[in-house]
Amino acid sequence: MTTPTWDEPGGPMPSEDFRAATQAIMANIEQVIEGKGATVRLALAVLLAEGHLLIEDVPGVGKTKLAKALARSIDCSVRRIQFTPDLLPSDVTGVSVYNQETRDFEFKPGAVFANLVVGDEINRASPKTQSALLECMEERQVTVDGTTYELQAPFMVIATQNPIEMEGTYPLPEAQRDRFTARIAMGYPDPRAELAMLGGHGAHDPLNDLRAVADAALVRRLIATVRDVHAADAVQQYAIALVTATREAPEIRLGASPRSTLQLLRTAKAVAALEGRDYVLPDDLQALAVPVLAHRIIPTADAQLNRRTTDAIVSEIVHRLPLPHDRARSPYDTRATGNGNGSNQYEPRGR
Repeated sequence: MTTPTWDEPGGPMPSEDFRAATQAIMANIEQVIEGKGATVRLALAVLLAEGHLLIEDVPGVGKTKLAKALARSIDCSVRRIQFTPDLLPSDVTGVSVYNQETRDFEFKPGAVFANLVVGDEINRASPKTQSALLECMEERQVTVDGTTYELQAPFMVIATQNPIEMEGTYPLPEAQRDRFTARIAMGYPDPRAELAMLGGHGAHDPLNDLRAVADAALVRRLIATVRDVHAADAVQQYAIALVTATREAPEIRLGASPRSTLQLLRTAKAVAALEGRDYVLPDDLQALAVPVLAHRIIPTADAQLNRRTTDAIVSEIVHRLPLPHDRARSPYDTRATGNGNGSNQYEPRGR
């Protein structure tokens, strides 16, 4: 049996089966992560969008625990890399070792040869080691000593980093950040969730009891289902308009790349599927603009002096940019029109 490639993820699933499978994965993760349903949903959406996730927040809020919980919820190969200053690129990608018995070099796979790769504190490794992830994250392959090795599907990198403590760290270069589909922050839990955490985590770590509720084959079918989600021309044009606005904003020195447009639309398809729709709304793009675009842009020096965050800049762009005028209904939308005249227009969303 050949390993499925990214062009052969498997057959799509019926909507009922898709919903049951995704709900089971999210419920499994929420046994460990208290009160962060939206964050869990976005992390799963990035997986189904064939992307990679960067979790950036202060220490102790559950960044690594979320990554581990997602990995353990899926019965597939998982590798964890603790990024340190002395980590070598060969530790990530692998190395060719001379075998004296066969008198030939044989390849020893590195940590990226897994379905889910958890990279803890990614910014503590040197830029040389960080660059070892560039090829595998974008092309789903690894090249060592002139030989290319394909990675198994699904493949996802979940990396964490601490944005506060900068001693002994190496900021991720733009090329590396652009390969992460979304950047999320865990945030502090509310008092009720923190109280539940004390009761559930005080004497025992529930992560140890977590059991897989899906496997790699099922995830490939979930991905195929997301690929079939419809995005109308007006929605695609709106995605391009959002990304173009980041390139033209006076507060931004470097706007989002064309890769971000593609990943924004893919993630919107995944979110639409998780919400039970087989079509994308402009509202999906608006909700995802900050986590998908903000980490890819570089503000100007004046914006940095004024303490303008990239999240705030992208959020203002979303509110300033008008929604598509021709918000034609998807041909897959079976909802009643609601106005009785057969019009296929979405009701405008209130501001």
